[in-house]
Amino acid sequence: MINLAHAKAAMMAFLVLLLASCSAPNVEYYKNTLPEFDFKTFFNGNLKAYGVVQDFKGELIRKLVVDMNATWEGNEGVITENFVYDDGETQTRVWYVTLEPDNAISGRADDVLGMAKGKSNGSVFHWNYDVEIPYKESTLSVNFDDWMYLVTQSRLINRTSIVKFGIEVGEVTLVIEKI
Repeated sequence: MINLAHAKAAMMAFLVLLLASCSAPNVEYYKNTLPEFDFKTFFNGNLKAYGVVQDFKGELIRKLVVDMNATWEGNEGVITENFVYDDGETQTRVWYVTLEPDNAISGRADDVLGMAKGKSNGSVFHWNYDVEIPYKESTLSVNFDDWMYLVTQSRLINRTSIVKFGIEVGEVTLVIEKI
């Protein structure tokens, strides 16, 4: 006969392992990776991004090109992003970014709800924020989980998971280049 207490304990252990296997990596994991990602150095001057948006099934929804310009005064930066989508829609987002001494970075923009918070380590930068995006005739609040991987000193890959109610509903992938 199966001991109910043992069965419950085994089920709890299984659930803990399942949840742990689904958790995202911590930016500290990338501590010694190269090239070293310096947010202020990379996001300075003119940049160009090319990307795609996919739905929860991985199907392509749209393509986009982004012209960016970043300027700094000390540890305060302004990054202007001008998006052009393949259907002709345009969008502008202006980030106001603050660099902290411990590699932490915070930012705000008009469509960002609250503050974006992040940190870099090694060749990787990660930040997380909530955004209000256009959806049908209204807007929808979603979470953006941004991971940026510096490939060379002039090129990085940005993968953003779009999450609603804890479920990934889409993904944005960008290649960002200094020009």
